[in-house]
Amino acid sequence: MQQQKSFASEATQGNLYLVPTPIGNLEDMTFRALKVLQSVDLILAEATRHTQKLLNHFEIDKPQKSFHKYNTQERIPEILSLLEKGKDLAQVSDAGMPVISDPGSELVQACLKAGIRVIPLPGANAALTGLIASGLNSEAFTFIGFLPKKAKDRRQQLRGYQNAGETLMIYESPYRISQTIETAIEVFGPDRPACVVRELTKSYEEFNRGSLAELRAYYQENPIVKGEICFYIEGNPHPKSAAEQLQAGIDHLPLKGQVEWWMEEEKLSSKEAIKKVAKNKGLKKQEVYQAYHEIGGEAP
Repeated sequence: MQQQKSFASEATQGNLYLVPTPIGNLEDMTFRALKVLQSVDLILAEATRHTQKLLNHFEIDKPQKSFHKYNTQERIPEILSLLEKGKDLAQVSDAGMPVISDPGSELVQACLKAGIRVIPLPGANAALTGLIASGLNSEAFTFIGFLPKKAKDRRQQLRGYQNAGETLMIYESPYRISQTIETAIEVFGPDRPACVVRELTKSYEEFNRGSLAELRAYYQENPIVKGEICFYIEGNPHPKSAAEQLQAGIDHLPLKGQVEWWMEEEKLSSKEAIKKVAKNKGLKKQEVYQAYHEIGGEAP
């Protein structure tokens, strides 16, 4: 077990602050975030040019060092050394909450392993901001982040959520949102409620709510050419139990195939598998027995 007292005064090492930045509207910057950026010794930025614009706007004069997914392993030892010498550092991403679908998780883990305090600040986050106005269930939700670029891989990942009752939250590129909606229809059906949010907090902020089929039709007529996208899909209103989900996955097989599936996947004997299939399908054991052995007559 590791305990962190974030604001205890006896620490001799520096702190790593995780500082959210606006996702579009600069007025969403918090007073505390500004105070931290003004007080730290160094700012770790996903893109220094981008962050410099933010610093200039708020008249903050602090040195930066690039920290992104391509130099994470190279930078971590240097960052740890500075923190161990008592320097306070802030990490920011290009927009929103750092570490969420952005660089930082490996740095956090390295700091915790070295006994360095990691202090998160609350602030702007696109996924949650869009969710609360999506009109979909916000009591339970799953953040997926970015889906794979290949349709086959997207389909496979989304199939893992077919039985999920919670709302799915997805980040997507404007160039792939139509394809992702198409994949979602294949997996969840055309009637599943959904919402596409574009350019949150900016002057072009836009919510499109409807069924997946309605969203597909809309974007066929009005393709998105740019903008940050959050895509939300309502959860399954009638989730199946684990047993029902398993049975649904093999129902397409003939009786003989279902018996063989139970024998191979669950290591049941043929007798046990026949009994299992008969029970699941509401059939007599002799009927399943005959189908499995491809014979007529009564089972012995």
